[in-house]
Amino acid sequence: MTERIGFIGLGIMGRPMARNLMKAGFTLTVWNRSQPGIDELVKEGAAEGSGPADVARRSDVVISIVGDSPDVEEVALGPGGIIEGAHRGLVHLDMTTMSPAVTRRIAERLGEAGVEMLDAPVSGGQQGATDGTLSIMVGGREETLERCRPVLEAMGRKLVYCGPSGAGQTVKLCNQIAVALTNLGMCEALVFAARSGIDPRVMIEAVSAGAGTSWQMENLAPRIVERDFRPGFKVAHQGKDLRLALEAAEKVSSPLPGTGLVQQMFAALETDGLGEEGTQALVKALERLADLEVQ
Repeated sequence: MTERIGFIGLGIMGRPMARNLMKAGFTLTVWNRSQPGIDELVKEGAAEGSGPADVARRSDVVISIVGDSPDVEEVALGPGGIIEGAHRGLVHLDMTTMSPAVTRRIAERLGEAGVEMLDAPVSGGQQGATDGTLSIMVGGREETLERCRPVLEAMGRKLVYCGPSGAGQTVKLCNQIAVALTNLGMCEALVFAARSGIDPRVMIEAVSAGAGTSWQMENLAPRIVERDFRPGFKVAHQGKDLRLALEAAEKVSSPLPGTGLVQQMFAALETDGLGEEGTQALVKALERLADLEVQ
């Protein structure tokens, strides 16, 4: 592999994605805000960068997957950011879920420094990151995507070009709207079954075989019944994504009443200290209203 890859952000998604790049034969330079993530990848063969600018200087393509729009702005444009390590041919491939408008602003600033940017958020959670089966939604120049295609294909199974800068983020927010509302439907079905005296496992088996099936029904519902709320994707992250969707929708006057409701429910879970639990913990908001526990 000729492209030298930088990787910034070694959290629950970033670590397995970086590992898959190394398995595909890419040379990696990594950086993270906390040292344990760096140490783990260095032990497996990556080099350590001293910060985003250093990672950029040592890379042809620098990938970031961090928390939110302000984090990407800091990594890309802040002191010691990617822009300070800009050089001819550098691509910043950001895989964070963030604001489409902020994405376009960062891309413009990087472009002035000669750096191409792709927004390439992902869907598939921790398991998809581990298995290399993520769905990746890409915005930016199509020619830049083609150059980066081998890099992206090392991390994902489905790669879709969505349009110009910010389009990948917009499509990812569409994904999050659909995911959250499907999650709510699954949780309501579980609570209704339990309140009606139906074994939730029976309901899951029956509905999973028909038109009401979904990834959430097949994967998250059984975990709820077992009271397993370990995160594949955290409540706090889902709440952030829905906030971004509502902000973006307001800019284009698009009504999202269902999204507004489920975002408030996730906000309530965070207020109760459940932000680090998996998104299947949405059922707890309904359980509190119904005064029962699905199990």
